[in-house]
Amino acid sequence: MNAFEAIVLAIVEGLTEFLPVSSTGHMIIASSFMGIASEPFVKLFTIAIQLGAILSVLVLYFKRFFKSINFYIKLLVAFIPAAVFGLLLSKKIDELLESPLAVGISLLVGGIILLFVDKWFNKPEVDNEENVSYLTALKIGFFQCIAMIPGVSRSGATIVGGMSQKLSRKVAAEFSFFLAVPTMFAATAKKLYDFYKEGNIITHEQTNLLIIGNVVAFVVALLAIKSFIGYLNKHGFKVFGWYRIAAGLIIITLLLSGHNLQII
Repeated sequence: MNAFEAIVLAIVEGLTEFLPVSSTGHMIIASSFMGIASEPFVKLFTIAIQLGAILSVLVLYFKRFFKSINFYIKLLVAFIPAAVFGLLLSKKIDELLESPLAVGISLLVGGIILLFVDKWFNKPEVDNEENVSYLTALKIGFFQCIAMIPGVSRSGATIVGGMSQKLSRKVAAEFSFFLAVPTMFAATAKKLYDFYKEGNIITHEQTNLLIIGNVVAFVVALLAIKSFIGYLNKHGFKVFGWYRIAAGLIIITLLLSGHNLQII
């Protein structure tokens, strides 16, 4: 992986991390098209730069993270399911991270679901994060586990999970953003641990790529997150559903017609 490829992946990550379209899925496909080799550092990079994008949440919602202890307890409760299943299924997740077919199918199925989400959950009762109960937080945490399948979208799964618990679109989206902070910190730490445990080391050049990737992802996500909230409040999920369906069908069609999109 060179600096140009790292920047492209970071831009993709920053643009898609908070959209219900799957940032990991888009990075897998982008890596495939650019012919980036499937190696331990590449897998580490695709996880670690998500942390850069997530840090934009701390900047944009800085005051919310110092509001009350209950805020942190809710995030911890919601984080627990992903922590448990992430440890249990880490090897399987790594295998799926190399599968554009899994991404294509997930994009398609998730897109179909998003077409109907606004109709299914159109009577919200919770319009303030402080009114989210611990049980609701736990349920949203289980929805987040679905996003361990590449192409599902962590933000999409948790936002839909929140709306299914009668949260407004705005509250569901913001809680999804907050939950991403401990989740991605833990995922990055676990990936770094596994990377070194397997006998790998990060070279000076790779360190520079990680720094560049995280900075670019942070800046792009900072610009994208507010736009997404505004659009979501006005227009809902339908456009993202159609986008996912189109992207999924294109990927599946290319694979079935013999095109090799596997990461080489």
